[in-house]
Amino acid sequence: MLEEIFAATQIGFPVLSVLVFLPLIGAMLVWMLKSDEFLIRITGIAITGIELLLTVWLLVTFKSHTAAMQFVEQADWIPAIGISYHIGIDGISVLFVGVTALLSLLTMLFSWDLAIEKVKGYVMALLALQATIMGILVSLDLVLFFVFWELMLIPSYFLIKLWGTGKLKEHAALQYVLYTLTGSMLMLVGIIILDLNYQEVALAQGIQPTHSFDFLALLTVPMSEGKQLLVFLLLFFGFASKAPIFPLHTWLANTLASGPIAISVALAGIKLGTYGFLRFSIPLLPDASRALLIPLSILALVGIIYGAFVALAQSDLRRLLAFSSISHLGFVLLGLFTLNFHGLQGGLLQMINLAFTTTGLFFIAGFLYSRGLQDDLTRYGGLVTPMPALAGFFLVIGLASVGFPGTNGFVGEFLILLGAFKVHWAFGAIGVLGVILGLAYIMWYYERAMLAPPQETVIKNDLKGERPVSTLRDLNPREWVIALSLTIMIFWIGLYPAPFFEMMDASVQAVVDRVSPSTRFVALP
Repeated sequence: MLEEIFAATQIGFPVLSVLVFLPLIGAMLVWMLKSDEFLIRITGIAITGIELLLTVWLLVTFKSHTAAMQFVEQADWIPAIGISYHIGIDGISVLFVGVTALLSLLTMLFSWDLAIEKVKGYVMALLALQATIMGILVSLDLVLFFVFWELMLIPSYFLIKLWGTGKLKEHAALQYVLYTLTGSMLMLVGIIILDLNYQEVALAQGIQPTHSFDFLALLTVPMSEGKQLLVFLLLFFGFASKAPIFPLHTWLANTLASGPIAISVALAGIKLGTYGFLRFSIPLLPDASRALLIPLSILALVGIIYGAFVALAQSDLRRLLAFSSISHLGFVLLGLFTLNFHGLQGGLLQMINLAFTTTGLFFIAGFLYSRGLQDDLTRYGGLVTPMPALAGFFLVIGLASVGFPGTNGFVGEFLILLGAFKVHWAFGAIGVLGVILGLAYIMWYYERAMLAPPQETVIKNDLKGERPVSTLRDLNPREWVIALSLTIMIFWIGLYPAPFFEMMDASVQAVVDRVSPSTRFVALP
């Protein structure tokens, strides 16, 4: 059984429960406030700021070099059928918690002076979204995980429908919910089969209780390869739809192009779908993971090349970033299903990296949109002249997203490719082609939008009328904070990734040991 370190002995209070429920309490406080936009916005920033401070404390207290579950809390919820409130984090989930807290605060800062209708509802939705994501990341009971997974749809739907842009926002909101909900129902069936298998083993061996949805308990019982394959496929549809993985990606472009930047940051920056594969699918279903290694690797490579080629054809920045995200997710999937240490390590690190690079590019898109520019930046050209700082951050974050040496993306992609070459040289070679294509679509778009001779000198906007492109203002102090925060993380991981590896390596090694043929039915150490 995997070792557990309880929060009461490690930090003295239930820190993970606070991280999950504090945003909900904040949302209730916002709901009770009068319609004072300043007070509402400052409350949102205060709550997310407290969350980030607690997360920093958690990261400092976190014990590296161990695969143990830490800050654990456990209480009966529905004991008759083995459902409990069981939460904790390890080297796989701890960095996700930190990333979520940082991006939530940056999103609130980004929204500070945006012209938003129904500000109270908007801030409440952002806080609720943060709470559900935190719940997903810390859940160790699969039913509890599923509850938070489904609850995330509610704030996401309203953010897209009510605060999105364009004529397709309602369609995009419905499409996102239908895709995710369909995959979730299949995932729920897989979770139930895991419990039924546990019950079968428990009755045969006299184990009590005879029902369990607990991740750590499920690791201890064997499962036939046939059942593993069935459950893997059911979970796959749930995780792949949320990620999304090619070919279940068709909701992504509309959602990211029509939704507010806040939802783009959450859905494109925090890789919950691929997190689900690493957290649950691979450790619980090691034989199925090994059996499907080649098909899933091929699927990942198709996604890498497909996403990159479609991104090359885009003139709309947010659609380019959407298809770029599909390509990046292909790299993550490729790394995870090498099932070797370097591939898994690179896949996990790349999920963290994308939280800084992909979201950084979406924030850049938001900065430009707030200035009245359309998403098709190539119609203007020469934007570096009025906005040199913004153009500089765009270049740095864009290069990091395609793995330029010295940035975080290079470290993650290098490890993924190293793991892929260990599986088959062709997998690594095709992955390298994806890196080249990524550099092509980012640099080509940047050249046309930022460096090319000006094509259109007037910005036409329904709210701001017509004005010369030359009057565009560069980054304001709040935008500098957002861009600098992400850039610091990009170079920190790119130049000195050791602290991040120290946190994750023991947990990654435990997963590698789990999928080893000699230990396939043995619980994690």
